Amino acid sequence: MITFDSIRDIKICQYKDGYRFSIDALLLFSFVNLQRVYNIVDLGAGSGIIGILLAKKYPNAQVTLVELQQRLARLSERNIFDNELIGRVQVVNKDIVELLEVKEYYGKYDVVVSNPPFRKLNTGVVSCVDERAIARHEIKISLADLIKTSSYLLKSNGRLFIIYLPERLVEVFAVMRKHSLEVKRLKFIHSKVSTDSKMVLIEAVKDGKQSLKVESPFFIYDEEGKYTQQALQLFGD
Repeated sequence: MITFDSIRDIKICQYKDGYRFSIDALLLFSFVNLQRVYNIVDLGAGSGIIGILLAKKYPNAQVTLVELQQRLARLSERNIFDNELIGRVQVVNKDIVELLEVKEYYGKYDVVVSNPPFRKLNTGVVSCVDERAIARHEIKISLADLIKTSSYLLKSNGRLFIIYLPERLVEVFAVMRKHSLEVKRLKFIHSKVSTDSKMVLIEAVKDGKQSLKVESPFFIYDEEGKYTQQALQLFGD
């Protein structure tokens, strides 16, 4: 069964029984703060929400949505049509590591974005629905594969934007440096002021010099459990 949802200025179809986007997608979209972008690729695009939002944000950009799961790739194609983005946004139904074999993709992109599977196998609760499990756990793709592919796709000084687990930051830094990516900006996400960070937004630059900015944290809820003004802005409210 498909549901029809609206968020900000786009319409998104999603499977009721499969992987559905969360606030993570909106956080990552809002973290991309460049003035001009011409070529964007979303690795592990799911329903295509992040890439479609970025296509609206950057009307001169071409966007590629890479999604391994065929059912989600087809859903992305429908969402491209429904949002009148045919010709500017395309879907590639492949494992992201397959892109390493395509020479035309090398150094093509200004921006790579990804809301990747961030939990190692045998950690956390694995969903009984394969689509959700693949999206959340490193069943089909590892952090190393993601970073290696991102570096291959990016131009020199191109930028990678991901959302990830704070407890894996040391690993992220190490793998990124191995593949010529330098972390330049971090923003920690908290459920409330009184809670530890649950996620972190990361921006890295290919062939970048060492320097790091840690931005003020983002709080999703206030102490009464209501969305903060920061969070409401994500939804376009």
